[in-house]
Amino acid sequence: MTQVAAGLRRVRPVRPVAEDRHRLTATTGIAALGLDALASCAYGPESIVLALGVAGAAGIGLTVPVTLVIVGLLAVLVVCYRQVIAAYPDGGGAYTVARDNLGRRAGLVAAASLVVDYVLNVAVSVAAGVAALTSAFPELLPWTVELCIAVLLLVTGVNLRGVVTGGKLFALPALVFVGSLVVLIVVGLVRGGPMAPLPPADPVITPQAVGILLVLAAFANGCSALTGVEAIANATPSFRSPGRARARRAEAGLGLILGTLLIGLAVLVEMFHAGPVTDRTLLSLLAEGSIGTGPLYVVVQLATVVLLGLAANTSFGGLPVLAARLAADGALPHVFGLRGDRQVYRASIVVLAVLSAALLLFSAGQVAVLVPLFAIGVFVGFSLCQAGMLRHWWTHRGPQWRRKAALSVLGVTLTGAAAIVLTAEKFTAGAWLIVLVIPLLVLLFVGVRHSYARIGHVLEVDRCPQPPRPTPSVVVVPVVGISRLAEESLSAALSMGGRTVAVHVVLGEESEDRTEADAFQDRWQEWRPDVPLVLLPAVDERGRPSRVLGPAIARYLRSVSEPAGERALLLVGEVAPDHWWQRVLFNRRGAVVARYAERHTDAVVCRLRFRLLPRRHGEPAHTPTENRSLVPTQTV
Repeated sequence: MTQVAAGLRRVRPVRPVAEDRHRLTATTGIAALGLDALASCAYGPESIVLALGVAGAAGIGLTVPVTLVIVGLLAVLVVCYRQVIAAYPDGGGAYTVARDNLGRRAGLVAAASLVVDYVLNVAVSVAAGVAALTSAFPELLPWTVELCIAVLLLVTGVNLRGVVTGGKLFALPALVFVGSLVVLIVVGLVRGGPMAPLPPADPVITPQAVGILLVLAAFANGCSALTGVEAIANATPSFRSPGRARARRAEAGLGLILGTLLIGLAVLVEMFHAGPVTDRTLLSLLAEGSIGTGPLYVVVQLATVVLLGLAANTSFGGLPVLAARLAADGALPHVFGLRGDRQVYRASIVVLAVLSAALLLFSAGQVAVLVPLFAIGVFVGFSLCQAGMLRHWWTHRGPQWRRKAALSVLGVTLTGAAAIVLTAEKFTAGAWLIVLVIPLLVLLFVGVRHSYARIGHVLEVDRCPQPPRPTPSVVVVPVVGISRLAEESLSAALSMGGRTVAVHVVLGEESEDRTEADAFQDRWQEWRPDVPLVLLPAVDERGRPSRVLGPAIARYLRSVSEPAGERALLLVGEVAPDHWWQRVLFNRRGAVVARYAERHTDAVVCRLRFRLLPRRHGEPAHTPTENRSLVPTQTV
């Protein structure tokens, strides 16, 4: 016993590494990555009721059965994605699973579908939050687009501060929203009916009979409540160690909360006989019937507004990790795989914000324009992910692989059928655009990958290159005037080794131009820098007179490198201003010459940035000219 106690004393708790403090726990993970799913309680049940309401009271009576089917699908998805987290703790979700088990093209299709869904989620969430706000305060309606952009900038700024910052800041609104809905549901169930008769439902212009098509339409609408379930699996690397266990707990917690709320709200719909009412949300009707229009009603409405606006945070947590995986595989530029000091993929966050802002501007912040495009892409990713997991269990086997494979079969069957139903039901309402955009994104990914493959082939990334060897070189230094900048540039050129040549472009043959060229030659001879000077006539690539420096210098670089086989280096001296406003004081001709040489020659272009600093103490202001040879001037 004593030995056991001594052993326990020697075991100290493992502190998280420094970067772990910028990662998520299970609780903050639900807040940071589950807001999209939680916010669907505000529009998921309403979407079901809107579809069933065309059949009158008989249709509304199917709200609970349809909701139970959706919650059953939710349970299958949660269990399946917990398996994904366990098997693929490095994140990427559907993309990683489909890529590893179904091939690269299938992985890119899954990635494209998730990218589309993430961008749409941001736009829909922001627009829905602003719509709820303008419903409460109609005087803000003319400022809908401006409010959407302001909310988007707020969420973007919070996420640039770090994913943990977002999780902590959004935890309170999520807790208030969930808590208020729990109170609403419990009070309504205990009461057994509404406190007062609810406003009558909108009259049905063309009543429809209850049939399979109506149920499928309600199911398709209600599936919007399942978006965001995959975000935790996609962003598993954002969790603190042990990330796999924390992510699985967060996934289970999110599914339990969401399923409970959806069923509770569906039961209240049937109990209160609530139907669609113009200019009123279903959640506000249920809140009025359950808890009245007092302070708690206001809390429910305000919490809904805030959470809908912040539900976009799910995309800001999931898309950057997915983009980083794509960048690591060469399907996106590598800048999307770079993290900042707060473990933030800044490039992905900025691009997501720009694309979402474009959608909001295009749709004028109208939710009705965006919702038909929602949820289709994510179900394509769902089905590909589960198909990949089925192949994974079949290939790797392992303990209880048959049970896990059977679950994957169930998952791919249900999600595949849901994807087909969603696309068919919403094709004419805008789903055709998603069917077009996903292949275009796949082509973009393939194009980026081919570009990286070509660059890697030229750079011999996968091969052992030849040993480095010295090459005869000539360093060409453009000189505009005799100054300290010319001194620093030529000194740097002489330090490189090889031979150094200074070039000066004569801008024309007019008397004024020739006088300036002769004066420059005289000063050069007086300065005696021990570097040959070559005067170049200002001509274009065809030899015609010009007043542009780039073509003349480019022609000279080719002339010195091609015959002798020397490597030409162009060293361009530039002044680096001390302050940003000083940039307008310089003509930046050096940058223009450097860019022209990069595009039109094979020369190695170097740019020397000279800072406006005084000479160090004791350094002579000039070098004596005695004992230095006179270097002749050449004219080309």
